[in-house]
Amino acid sequence: MAASPHTLSSRILTGSVGGCVWYLERRALQGLPHRVTHLFRNVNNQWVTVQHLSFLKRMYVTQLHRGLSQRVKPKPEPPASPFLEHTSSGQARAEVDEVPSFPAPSLPLSRKPNEELVELGATSIMDNSLDTAKEKKEEKQWKEMKLHTDDLPGILARLSKIKLTALVVSTTSAGFALAPGPFDWSCFLLTSLGTGLASCAANSINQFFEVPFDSNMNRTKNRPLVRGQISPLLAVSFATCCAVPGVALLTWGVNPLTGALGFFNIFLYTCCYTPLKRISIANTWVGAVVGAIPPVMGWTAATGSLDAGALLLGGILYSWQFPHFNALSWGLREDYSRGGYCMMSVTHPALCRRVALRHCLALIALSTAAPVLDITTWVFPIISLPINLYISYLGFRFYMDADRKSSRKLFFCSLWHLPLLLLLMLTCKQRPGQEGDKGEAPS
Repeated sequence: MAASPHTLSSRILTGSVGGCVWYLERRALQGLPHRVTHLFRNVNNQWVTVQHLSFLKRMYVTQLHRGLSQRVKPKPEPPASPFLEHTSSGQARAEVDEVPSFPAPSLPLSRKPNEELVELGATSIMDNSLDTAKEKKEEKQWKEMKLHTDDLPGILARLSKIKLTALVVSTTSAGFALAPGPFDWSCFLLTSLGTGLASCAANSINQFFEVPFDSNMNRTKNRPLVRGQISPLLAVSFATCCAVPGVALLTWGVNPLTGALGFFNIFLYTCCYTPLKRISIANTWVGAVVGAIPPVMGWTAATGSLDAGALLLGGILYSWQFPHFNALSWGLREDYSRGGYCMMSVTHPALCRRVALRHCLALIALSTAAPVLDITTWVFPIISLPINLYISYLGFRFYMDADRKSSRKLFFCSLWHLPLLLLLMLTCKQRPGQEGDKGEAPS
């Protein structure tokens, strides 16, 4: 049987010394389990605390400071040579690979061909860039515009919008030819000349007022007044020289009613339609009235009266202008926005398409009313139905698709639709003899 530690210590040491040793050993053995337990408990508490602090540190770094994480930045590529920009990468790499390596003493003193080509290419590019910069600088500088006599007719033609003036004169001629009664050539020429002069005056004044706005639009930035090819005083003088004899010819050469309509049309175009373009979309309806007056002027020039036939011709021109202009303005919405014009295609696109379709259908009804008012025979609504249905179909496609393709098709269709419609009306014109034969009773 093994001896206990107390017995062993008491055997070694006797007396008072042995008693003290025995007492200390006993207290140590009694407190040993408690100390061991306390030691392990402290170790566990310290381990949990360190783990918790490590977790908090990771959360702080990953969640609150995401920007501290390193990001790989690509190495910037060296700038390419101007000569190599014009060649493919494979060709450039092949040229680099083909260059042989020579020892230092054997290098020739003359330049290599590739180096000469590189320098020539760089020199040409530098020259081109300098020329471009010089041209841009010259464009920004103020230069005095010199007006040559040979250029004046073309400038005045663009100032008066000669194509639009030709359309106005043609519709006036159609109204004169469709009116009942004998055809008077002298009256016809005076009417055409007076209407053309009035149109030139109205268009010139319109461009005079819209110079600051036309300069912001791509479609109108090359007009004569915008580019400074002529002075504003010359433009106003030209408009006055066209308006006064034009209205005088229509008033005293034709009849006062036609002259009054010509003067009213100039006033409506310059003083109502032009400023209204920047205020309200009602400018489209006012502009349609301006375009509807010329055939009415042709009718009144031939008859001297404003009757139902003149109003029907004006109604046809009035309705035709909505699909024509709305389709044109649809592709120029960015230009009109830059110019600050208030157009239906910009502010009310759905209304723009709906109005265009509505007036395409109105052309069918107006063509049907022509024989009712004894302007044409009943053949006209029948032979004009295909072209009216076609423009109505394009107006419906424009209403449904609302894109540039459909608007472009509708616009180009309107360019040939109106001349063809007026030509069919002239072909089917109601003759005075036909109307009299219809009303005579058999004997």
